[in-house]
Amino acid sequence: MADITYIPTDEGWVYLASLMDLYSRKIVGWHADARMTKELCITALTQAIKRQNTVGSVLHHSDRGSQSTSHDYQNKMQEYEMVGSMSRKGNCFDHSCIESFHSIIKRELVYLEKCKTRKQAIQRIFEYIEILYKRERVHSSIGFLSPAEQKVKYSHEQEVEVS
Repeated sequence: MADITYIPTDEGWVYLASLMDLYSRKIVGWHADARMTKELCITALTQAIKRQNTVGSVLHHSDRGSQSTSHDYQNKMQEYEMVGSMSRKGNCFDHSCIESFHSIIKRELVYLEKCKTRKQAIQRIFEYIEILYKRERVHSSIGFLSPAEQKVKYSHEQEVEVS
C-alpha cells in the first residue's frame, strides 16, 4: 500500500510518502521532503524494494495520484516486477490501511509536537517510524504484535513448514 500525507512545520509543509506491507503492517519504505513530487514517491518505493528483498511479483496498491500514475513511477514498478492496483476514483477506503497509518502518525506525533523546521520534522518522523512504529507499537490487526514481532513470527512459521 502506498500513499502521501503532509505535515505542517513553521517553515512550511513536509510531505511524507509511505509504503506499507499489509501482512506485517510494517512501513517498508518512506521518504519525506519539502515538495510532493514523483521523485518523493520513487525514493520511498526504491527504499521499500531494497529493504524487503522480495522474490517474484508483488502487488502494489495506491490511489490515483499524479505521482503514482506518472510514467517514471510506473516504469519503476515494472522494473521491480510489481503488479499495480489503484483505488477506484474517489474511494479512499480501498487503501484505508495506509490512510490509517498516516492518521496514527499525526495523532501520536504531529499533533503533539509542532516542529519549527522541516529538518526537525523529518528527524522526528524517522524516529517515530523506524523505532516506535516498527519495533514497539502493537497492532490489533496482527494479533497485538509489533511489525517487527510479526516478521519474526512469519519467519519462524516458514522455517517450521520447511522442516
